[in-house]
Amino acid sequence: MVTGHLTSNLSLATKDWRLFAPKIKTQEPTWSVIHTCPGRSRLRVPQLRQDVNFARRLEKAVRKLDGVKDVRISQASASVVITYTTKIKNFGDMFKHALALATTNRELEQIADSQENTPTEENPWSELKLPILATIVSLLAELLRLPIAPPLVAATLAVATLPVAKRAVESICKNRKLNIDCLDLIAVTLTSLQGSYLTPSLMLTLHELGDAIRERTARSTQRQTLELLNTLSAFAWVERNSQKQLLPIKEIQQGDIVIACTGELIPVDGRVLRGQATIDEQRLTGESMPVFKQPGDEVYASTYVREGEIYIVAERVGSQTRAGVSIQIIKDAPVHDTRMGNYAAQIAERALAPALLLSAFILATTKNITKAASILTLDFVTGIRVSVPTTVLASLTAAARRGILIRSGRALEQLAKVNAVVFDKTGTLTTGNIVVVDIQAIGDKISGISSGLSKEQTRILELAAAAEYRLTHPVASAIVRCAREKGIRLLRRGEWEYQIGLGVRAEIDGETVLVGSDRFLHQQGVEIGNIASLPPGTAALFVASNGHFLGTICYADPLRPESLSVVRCLQLENIETHILTGDSLPRARAVAAELGISEDKIHAHAFPEQKAQVVEKLHASGKTVAFVGDGINDSAALSCADVSVSFGEGSDVARETADVVLMSNDLNSLVEALALAKQTMQIIHQNNCLCVFPNLAALGLATTIGIHPLVATAVHNGSALAASVNGLRPLLP
Repeated sequence: MVTGHLTSNLSLATKDWRLFAPKIKTQEPTWSVIHTCPGRSRLRVPQLRQDVNFARRLEKAVRKLDGVKDVRISQASASVVITYTTKIKNFGDMFKHALALATTNRELEQIADSQENTPTEENPWSELKLPILATIVSLLAELLRLPIAPPLVAATLAVATLPVAKRAVESICKNRKLNIDCLDLIAVTLTSLQGSYLTPSLMLTLHELGDAIRERTARSTQRQTLELLNTLSAFAWVERNSQKQLLPIKEIQQGDIVIACTGELIPVDGRVLRGQATIDEQRLTGESMPVFKQPGDEVYASTYVREGEIYIVAERVGSQTRAGVSIQIIKDAPVHDTRMGNYAAQIAERALAPALLLSAFILATTKNITKAASILTLDFVTGIRVSVPTTVLASLTAAARRGILIRSGRALEQLAKVNAVVFDKTGTLTTGNIVVVDIQAIGDKISGISSGLSKEQTRILELAAAAEYRLTHPVASAIVRCAREKGIRLLRRGEWEYQIGLGVRAEIDGETVLVGSDRFLHQQGVEIGNIASLPPGTAALFVASNGHFLGTICYADPLRPESLSVVRCLQLENIETHILTGDSLPRARAVAAELGISEDKIHAHAFPEQKAQVVEKLHASGKTVAFVGDGINDSAALSCADVSVSFGEGSDVARETADVVLMSNDLNSLVEALALAKQTMQIIHQNNCLCVFPNLAALGLATTIGIHPLVATAVHNGSALAASVNGLRPLLP
C-alpha cells in the first residue's frame, strides 16, 4: 500500500536511498527517481516518450559516464535503468550532466549514427558504365570514320563484355548449364564479327540495364538478426542463496529466481513465486488489455511489467522461451527467391536451346553469319528481361508515392495471387488504444457517451478520472482522456491507495471513492446488484462512492475507421478474411461480428508459434496467404506467409520481416497494393506478347528470305522499347 503516489516497488529500496534525493529536477527536461538501490537506479524522464533522437543521445551520454555498466531505455514507460559500480558517490550530479549533454549536444546523435553497422551493398549500376562507354565510342566511330576507330571500339567492347563472359563461363563450369549470359555472349560475338560494333554495344547496354534494374528492385538477402531477446537488457536481477545478483541474461538458468519490476521486460518464461504485477502481453500474445499476475501465474519473456514487482521461477530461458521459439520459426521460414526476373528467367531458360539450335542450323546450312546473327539478335528474351524489371520498378515507385513500401518483385507477384488475408486483431483491425465507449449509471435510462452525458454519468466519470489520475494503467489513461475531452474538471484527490490488479481507493470531494473490478468492490463490502449487460467486446470498471454502487465505465479497443470497408472490399474480390489473435475468443468474436467475418474464420488465444501454424495450414490448403500484423508477436506468422504486410509504425521486427509496409498506417493501402499488384501482372503479360510476337514474325522472315541485321535490330529493340514504355503505366496518375 502506498499513500499519495504510486511507487509500489519501494519496499526493497526504502533503506537504500543514499545516493541522491527522491526527486531531482533540471531546467529541461525534468526527471525523477522511481526506484534505487546500490549499483542500480531506475529513473523516469517524460521527454523520452516524445523524442526518439533524445532517447538515443541520452543512452550514448550515460554510457560515456565512468563507472556505468549498463543502460536500458524504455520509451513506452519513459524510464531509464542504469547499472553502475557502487564506488560512484555523486551519481545524481553525473546523471544531470549526461542529461544536459543529451539535451544540447547533437554530436552524440552523429556518434550513434556512425557506430551503426550498415552493411554495404554492391552498386547494381556499376556494370553499366563500360557498355555505355562502348556504345558512345561505337557511335562516334560510325560518325567520324577515323582509321584508329575500329580497333579502339573493338577493345572497348571486349572489356565491356568481360562480365558477361565471366558469368557465362561460371554457369557452364560450375552449374553445368547454359544461361542467358551464354546467349548474350554468342550474340555479341557474332554481330561483332560482321564489323559493326554499334549493334552489339547497344544490345549489351540493354542487357546490363535490365540486370541493373532487376538487382535494384530485388529485396536484400541480408536479413538483420531477428533477435527478440535483444530488446531485453543485457542483465537481470537474480536471487540466489537469498542474495540478489545482477547477472547477464545468458547466465540465467532454469530454477533461478528472477526479479522484474515496474518498467522492465521479463527475460524468462516461468511462474510467479511471490509479488503481484500488471503485465502488458501485447508484444507477445496480442492481448490488448494488461493482465494481472500473482503467485502461481505463468509469465513470458519479452512481456512488460506495467506496475508492480514479481519474483519469477525461471522455467524456460533463452531460445527455449516462447519469444525464442518465435525467433527460430522466423529463421527456419523458407527464404524465397526475390529477384525480379522470375518471368523473364523462366522464358529465357526455355528459349535458350531452341534459339541456339536454330541459329546453328541456319549457319550450317546457309553459311550466312548475317542470318545466324539476326536470329540471335531477334531473341525476344532481351525485351522481356528489360520490360519485366522496368514494369516492376515502375510499380514499386508508384506504390512508394502512395505510401506503400513493397520490397520486391516477388512480393508483387504474390500479392496478385492472394486469395486469403489473415489479420491480426489488436493494433491492425483495431487501433490498439483503449477508449471509453459507454458509461452506465444505476437508475439512469440513457447510456453511451456520444450524445452527451447525464448528470449521473458526469459524476461517475468525474470521480473515476480523479481517482485514476496519474496511474500508468492504459485504462486509467483512457478515463482521464475521456474526462478532458468532455470538458469535465479534475477534482482534487486526497489520500489514496492502489491495489495492483484490483483497483484504487481515494478520498475525493469529501467522498470515499472506489474504482476497480467487481471483485475489488465486493472485497470493500459494496453490493453491485443487477447491471445492464456490457456492449459486445468491452470490459468495465465499477465505480462506488461512500459504499454505494454508482455504475460502470465500459472501455474497449475500437476498430480502425477503415477496417469495415477494407474487409468488405476484400470479400467482394472473393478473398477470404481471417482474424488471428492472442486475445480472448469473446473479444475476437465481437470484432468479427462487427466486420462480417464468419465464426469459422476466427483464430483466438494464439501464441506466436500457433499463429505461424495457422498461416502454414492455410497455405497447405492451397491458399496464397497474406498476413497483416504489426507486433513482435506477429513476426513468426509474417515470415511464414506468402506475402507479409505490416505498418510503418509497427515493431522493428515486424517491419523487417514484412514484404509490404503500409507507411501511412492505413489499411486502405492494402487494397491499393493488391490492385496495383494485379495491374502489374497484367502489364507484364501484355509486355510478353509485345516482345514475343513481333520477334517471332521477324524470326520467320530471317530463317526464310532473310532480313538485314539493322531491320532485325529495329524489330528487336523496337519491341523491347514498346514493352518498356508500356511498363511505365503504373506511374500514370
